[in-house]
Order: sequence, then C-alpha cells, then structure tokens
Amino acid sequence: MTANAWRALALAASMSAAVPASAATELDLATPEGALLAFRKVQCSSKDERPTVYHWVGETFARVPGEPDKLLFTFEGMNVRQCVTVTDPVRGTGFRQVSREVLFYRDPVTGQIVDEWRNPWTGETVNVLHIANDPVNFRAPIFPKGADGKPYDGQFRSAGDQWWATTTVPLFYTNPLAGDYQEYVGGTYHATEMFNFFGSLTDLKDASRDSAQVAVAWARVSDWLPWMKMRGRAGMLYFNGAGTKLDSYADLPAEFRAAIEARHPIYREPPPVDDARPNETSWSYFKKHAPAPAKPPGSR
Repeated sequence: MTANAWRALALAASMSAAVPASAATELDLATPEGALLAFRKVQCSSKDERPTVYHWVGETFARVPGEPDKLLFTFEGMNVRQCVTVTDPVRGTGFRQVSREVLFYRDPVTGQIVDEWRNPWTGETVNVLHIANDPVNFRAPIFPKGADGKPYDGQFRSAGDQWWATTTVPLFYTNPLAGDYQEYVGGTYHATEMFNFFGSLTDLKDASRDSAQVAVAWARVSDWLPWMKMRGRAGMLYFNGAGTKLDSYADLPAEFRAAIEARHPIYREPPPVDDARPNETSWSYFKKHAPAPAKPPGSR
C-alpha cells in the first residue's frame, strides 16, 4: 500500500486522539473522542510507542484491452507502525502514526520471491523492484476536532457484534518520474486504493484493551509499475489482498521474516515517533534505486 494511500486514508478518516482508556469501560463511538480512540486501536495501539504490524497476502493481475486478464504475481506485505499521543489546546488530544512497509512479489506457481521477471508483452527480462517504503507516516496528527472545526467521525458501521469501515482513496498526482511539462503532455500517477477493515464490536469498544483485533481487505487499481518497462502500452494492474493485524513482528510467518531480515532488516521496527522525513512511495523509491534511463538514439 502506497504512502499516499495511507496518508489519504488517515485524512479521509479525520475529516474533522485519544482519551485515557481508564476513563470508561466501553468506548462511545458516537463521540469524537471515543471514535478516534477506536480508530487509533484499529491503526496501532492506545499505548504510545507500542509497535504493531499489519500483514497481508494477495494477487496481482494485468488487464490489457482485448486480452484475458493475466495473473502476474502473488504478493506478501507488511507494515510496521507505532503511534504517539499529541495534544492541541483547541483540537484536543489526538495521535500521530509513523510506519514503514515492505511488499515482495512472488511467482504464482512456485511461491518464490521474484527478482527477475520476463515481460510477456515485450519479451524483455527486467529486474523486479519490490516495495520498500520508508517512511509511510501520517502527514499530520489526528484530533477529535478537525482543522475545519468539525468533529471527528470514525465512520464505523456495525451489525450484531461485527463492525466494519470502508474507505476508497482515488489518487491522481504528478508522477515523480515525470518532467517539467507534465501539465501539458500528461504524466500523472493515476490509481485507486480500497480499504475494508473488520472486527468484533465488543473488542473494539473495550476500553481496557489498548489494541483492536482487525482483519483487512485491500484492493488497488493502478498504472503499470515503472520497472516493468511497458513503454506506454495500454493496460493496467489490479491488486487484491487481505490480511490481519498482528501483535508483533515476531508473529509474521518465519519465511517472510527471513526475507525481510536478509533484504531490509530495518523493517523489523517502525520509524521513531518524531520522524520528520518526507514519505516514500513505490515511484519515488524506484527513482532512487533504478539506473539512469538510456537516452534515445540521436538525442543529446
């Protein structure tokens, strides 16, 4: 999941932090304070600087006009994060979240992590650049009162003892790989990310618990990834995945942990809560790590 999507998810949820868990035995989701504390329990923990992990798996398909959809990869990803309480004299007690995330593409037949991929449309074998975004932080803290003065609304829905929350995040912004004239010739990144969170209402409202048990579904439609070298070919990708929130990094599957520790060991822990770096996306990460593009024949 991209940095922009997580940021937009947080901002969408905070169109408008937390109260001490000991203040009540049950959170009142009808109040801005109760709904925000519930949202914090979904995202991380009501305890400051307690690392929390989301883990998900799924499939990546290609869609090209006039062709059947093609399964390109399976994937496995995780996001490790932590939260810290922030107080504002006007907007109340809220929180900020910091995180970093990694996602590996796998061969859909063998299940092995793919580091080289033969592009079936071009015949070229390319290096796979897995997702390793650090950081993926909330741009600003979230409070019971929004910057516009409106109260926070967690938008939780429920039936019986089940709750769910849905957020759709359209993304349309200048591609980091684009040049200076994209307003005239195009070159924007266009995607949509869709999040659905689920859990037990009793668990979510239990003020004695600092973290909620959560299942998550994630879908994404996007342009081709830059490392695929599709050179403007018509088509798109869609991702469909699901997962769960874990208590700690140690709860990740052992093989996945081994891959993280061999490739990106820093991802065992979240960034510090005072992290002020700009967010990373798959495209900005590619720009940092890809070789410089070759100049076309005859160019200077």
